[in-house]
Amino acid sequence: MKAIMSKPSIMINKLITLSLIIFLFSCNTEIKQKESENRADTTNIQEITTNEDRKNIIFFGNSLTAGYGVDPSEAFTGRIQRKIDSLGLDYLAINAGVSGETTASGLSRVEWVVKRQPVEIFVLELGGNDGLRGIDPEETEKNLKAIIDKVRIIHPDVEILLAGMMIPPNMGSAYASRFQAVFPRVAEEKNVELIPFLLEDVGGVAKLNLPDGIHPTPEGHKIVSNTVWKFLRPMLQENG
Repeated sequence: MKAIMSKPSIMINKLITLSLIIFLFSCNTEIKQKESENRADTTNIQEITTNEDRKNIIFFGNSLTAGYGVDPSEAFTGRIQRKIDSLGLDYLAINAGVSGETTASGLSRVEWVVKRQPVEIFVLELGGNDGLRGIDPEETEKNLKAIIDKVRIIHPDVEILLAGMMIPPNMGSAYASRFQAVFPRVAEEKNVELIPFLLEDVGGVAKLNLPDGIHPTPEGHKIVSNTVWKFLRPMLQENG
């Protein structure tokens, strides 16, 4: 005897099936999007490590370095390369930025990055995501120091430039002050050059940031590149 299903039951089954299809499609799309983002973050490293004719500058950081939301050529790292080329300097700017990177994840990744090629200058831009997540500044400081130590073990003669960062006082002025103090303290203890604030004249300026209020627009990256260049250019001359 055949089971007879009512029209409401058939409709409910169809809705359940449709919902399942939509759910699976959404999950698959999200996975593919994430994989695409990860590939985008590592493409620059994979492409440019084949060039051994120029001295390497590794920009090791998070989404600010990666150039989140803008064309790679408009990110501050791409602009730095154009400045280098305009002066005929024999350096290659390697964008090793990964969106979402913290100092902890950077510490686990840095050895893989710096072992791939010789490194003359290492620009360390991490810590911002630590601050946004409320990570203990002592942990951030410990990780930054460990990253510097790892780089120096592999490349003893490397020059290091540390990018300082500040955060809004959302988590309290005491936390913001502790966080800001990490970078000059690390720079002094590890004897590395310091950019006091990477986002000088950009952070908090709405028209220079994307709608998220965190990541610079192309015009914002132009200002960031000028800030970095003030500290990087003397290092290039010393190593040129």
